[in-house]
Amino acid sequence: MKRMSATLKNKINLARVPQHLAIIMDGNGRWAKKKGMLRTFGHQNAIKAVRSAIEGCNELNIPYLTLYAFSSENWKRPTEEVNFLMNLLFKTLTKELHTFQENNIRLRTIGSTQLLPAQAQAELNKVIDATKNNTKATLTLALSYGSQDEIIDAVKKICKEVVGNQKSIESISPEDFRNYLYTTELPDVDLMIRTSGELRISNFLLWQSAYAELHFTKVLWPDFRKKDLFKAVIDYQSRERRFGKTGEQLV
Repeated sequence: MKRMSATLKNKINLARVPQHLAIIMDGNGRWAKKKGMLRTFGHQNAIKAVRSAIEGCNELNIPYLTLYAFSSENWKRPTEEVNFLMNLLFKTLTKELHTFQENNIRLRTIGSTQLLPAQAQAELNKVIDATKNNTKATLTLALSYGSQDEIIDAVKKICKEVVGNQKSIESISPEDFRNYLYTTELPDVDLMIRTSGELRISNFLLWQSAYAELHFTKVLWPDFRKKDLFKAVIDYQSRERRFGKTGEQLV
């Protein structure tokens, strides 16, 4: 495994890695089902994949990693599963704080985190505050997050400013609009990975991924390791990013 990861890493041009990598972590339930276990077993074993993704980005010097940890729609899942996920979040943050500090990683969140249980919110805020001065990389957890809600919230903020004569309608531009999103501190997504073989982006960073390269892998999230991340980056580097221009214009 380590030899394969090293071989793949050597194929990567470190000067052309994505600046912002986003991952839809999918397949925990199916992974557990294949092993005859409950869905919660899959969530529990997904922590290794999270750690691998963080380590892989650290090795490639990718400065921004955003993980789709819990969507606004996930609240509809069985209460037992939601409670397990919230407790797992609390325990993982407590356990991984030293990892963030050792690797100079800042933690932040996007989404309606006020809906999380009080204990999870408290631990989340504790880790965010403890890592706020770290500078090598930023790990963003999308928690109770939905991109459509994010866009609607941005529109509401702009409408209030227009009604209050703080902003003119004519001044609204794509560059201006992004300043009202939860991700105002982050660059747009360069590469989005989805695991488990599903071919959709499930209401994740819709505005920010307008020109993102999409990479779909059949690997279920608990099995995701650095080699899989490196394969995605190699795939990313094989593509021509034109942003609406022609290939000839880029040349």
